[in-house]
Amino acid sequence: MMSDDVDHGDDGAPADDAAVDPISDHRGGFGDFGGASDGFIERTFRERIVLVGVQFPGRTRAQVDAALDELELLVDTAGADSVARVVQRRDRPDPATFLGRGKVAELAELAIVTDCDTVVFDEELSAAQQRNLEKLLGRTAIDRTAVILDIFAQNAMTAEGRAQVELALLRYRLPRLRGRGTALSRQGGGLGTRMGGGETKLEIDRRRIIGRIHRLEAELAAIDANRATQRKARERGSLPMVTIVGYTNAGKSTLLNRLAGTQLLTEDRLFATLDAATRRTSLTGGREVLLTDTVGFIRKLPHQLVEAFKSTLEVVNRADLLLHVVDASDVDPGAQYAAVRAVLAEIGAEHIPEVIVANKWDRVAPSSGLRALVDLPDAGRDAVAVSAVTGEGIDDLGARIGHELDREATVVEWFIPYAKTAVLAALHREGAVIDTESDADGVHVTARLATRAVPRFAAMLVGA
Repeated sequence: MMSDDVDHGDDGAPADDAAVDPISDHRGGFGDFGGASDGFIERTFRERIVLVGVQFPGRTRAQVDAALDELELLVDTAGADSVARVVQRRDRPDPATFLGRGKVAELAELAIVTDCDTVVFDEELSAAQQRNLEKLLGRTAIDRTAVILDIFAQNAMTAEGRAQVELALLRYRLPRLRGRGTALSRQGGGLGTRMGGGETKLEIDRRRIIGRIHRLEAELAAIDANRATQRKARERGSLPMVTIVGYTNAGKSTLLNRLAGTQLLTEDRLFATLDAATRRTSLTGGREVLLTDTVGFIRKLPHQLVEAFKSTLEVVNRADLLLHVVDASDVDPGAQYAAVRAVLAEIGAEHIPEVIVANKWDRVAPSSGLRALVDLPDAGRDAVAVSAVTGEGIDDLGARIGHELDREATVVEWFIPYAKTAVLAALHREGAVIDTESDADGVHVTARLATRAVPRFAAMLVGA
């Protein structure tokens, strides 16, 4: 029998300031953020999860199933097992329970039959919906956002990454404290409750969480200021900045390793790396660039993460060129492309020139992946097919990068005295020398150089 004790409001008024544990102690994993940490989750069991999807108007059942397939991968990455699925067709979410009451009753019975620990919704739940579902199901109810945050919590290794993830977690969980008192402590850890706020394992009230958020924001602001100093130093060097973006597990880090000869961590799993990595490298033809790998994107990337990682994602906004990596072997590379474009728009980077890189070409059947990539809006037919693992197409990609950078460049004449011939070598590295003519005093050079690099050589312009 379903209880009628449900919250039909939006989130209700804040509860009193009784101590609560918003991010409860967990079964293995990170300790509190303020102390030392092993960095890895030690698993003694794998939770059992029931997945829930809703087919709203305009969505096909195939699209819902594909979304649940990805959610299952996320759950597996987080360290749990999917044991069942539930899908309901609705015109709109129920404001109290997201699903209809009959479907909630069915879900409660399924939870008992499968002996699941947690029910995970593919759509974001409001605080009221989450509270009501937990009352009616007798199980923890979380959403896709909580699972992604949990994965980020497991994979954050640097001080900055951990601060960013903690900030995102606290911003997500703060409104969910309302009216719950000490209820969260009964969750006992597990999926969606992975990481604490530096003062976890103790009861934390709302005021202390807000204080922790302010401290994290200040800490990240200081890190960002230091990064800005480093960025100015790189920009004074005038090397073009090429940033790799793409869907999680599309092969971005493997591509950076292939292009730059590095050995960054690469794993065949979602969100294996969270921290940006920049390397100086020479591309086909000898042109030097700064190549940066970034955190992977995903459909319905939590807004809290986008906000917390804005300082890291600033490298995307400052790029001269984006390498947009798409997994050509995926069943729907077009959906990956659209998801990444949506995040780029959210951070204001949709205007930056990009090269579409159809990666994992060694796994693609002769026609399947190519057909999907051709269908990519506006850019698919210009995609460069590569395999970052085998090296296939890498030379073509290097040439394409140089061509695209040249399109964003300015052609100018320079006069370089013989006493400063090192500048000529710099021009060969950082641009494209079109013509040279020597006389008694020096070398007249016609070169194509990134517009942003022109001020560095302004004093040597003819007539300067």
